[in-house]
Amino acid sequence: MAARFVFVAILRDGRAQARDLLRMAACLLLAPAIFSSASAQTLEEKAQICSACHGENGVPQDKATPVIAGQHQGYLYLQLRDYKLGTRASDQMAPIAQALERDEMMALAEYFSKQPWPNLRQPAASAADGATAQRANASVGCTGCHLGEYQGDGTQPRLAGQSREYLARSMLDFRTRARANNPGMTDLMRATSEAEIAAMAAYLAGR
Repeated sequence: MAARFVFVAILRDGRAQARDLLRMAACLLLAPAIFSSASAQTLEEKAQICSACHGENGVPQDKATPVIAGQHQGYLYLQLRDYKLGTRASDQMAPIAQALERDEMMALAEYFSKQPWPNLRQPAASAADGATAQRANASVGCTGCHLGEYQGDGTQPRLAGQSREYLARSMLDFRTRARANNPGMTDLMRATSEAEIAAMAAYLAGR
């Protein structure tokens, strides 16, 4: 299925985008097998495999893929752990995480946490979205965990400047319980309307 998707993309989108899609296909198809023989690999080689989807310069090729460069180590480790345990579902990430041991997860989380956070050059939210987002924050208390300016810390992720598409999808997944590795977030997102979630995604992405 992935190979068919890449072939169609080559015909439709030209060489540059096809090259990016081929890299992503390699990430999805080959990374689990490569990670399973990780004893002979350096940390940098493992990180390079991650970068096939998350971006060599920290900017993912797919806007639905989260930025991990500059994200907090504690949060990155917990997500890898949850992918491995199956408490966070992902057909792409689960087999990769299952091939990693705890110390490898911690090392990769530290590696990416030390990289600079990239500028995705997303537009600032409209005044209306900004006002809606601030009302939603006052209602459910986003900054109570994600802290001032939505920078996060430790096991709480940075949200400011994250991909708008990823933010919206992640919040909606919490709301529908498609993402189940943080019941507290599910409760908060179920108290937040889909319109408020869309406004929050735009507001956070543009910060």
